[in-house]
Amino acid sequence: MEILGIGINELIFILIIALLVLGPKDMQKTGKTIGRWLRDLTRSEGWKMFQQTSQEIRSLPTKLIRDANTEINEIEKEIKSASSVTSSGSANPKQNRQPQPYADKPVASPENKISPTEPEPKESESDQPNNA
Repeated sequence: MEILGIGINELIFILIIALLVLGPKDMQKTGKTIGRWLRDLTRSEGWKMFQQTSQEIRSLPTKLIRDANTEINEIEKEIKSASSVTSSGSANPKQNRQPQPYADKPVASPENKISPTEPEPKESESDQPNNA
């Protein structure tokens, strides 16, 4: 457990140092003063505003996700209504045409054919004239 980034071991160490420096009587007065100061701080309007802003920041991702989901649902409804209008045939008469089936074999033009070239025969070392 940490309070303001201070663990239990550090808190105990600070209290021991404060007891040694202030003494038992002054420690009691200091404790009361710190308690009043903290009470006044937590009851102030600034602290309440700080807490409210902190809560809003923590809940912001959830709120953004909810807003995005409602927008997505609205868009989805619009798409469904638009697709139902087009599928009924009243919106676009060009989409009512039946697609034509493709031919079984595509027709290839002779211009697109590439004929394989025959490799040229290589001269072997024994066929070359001996210059030596």
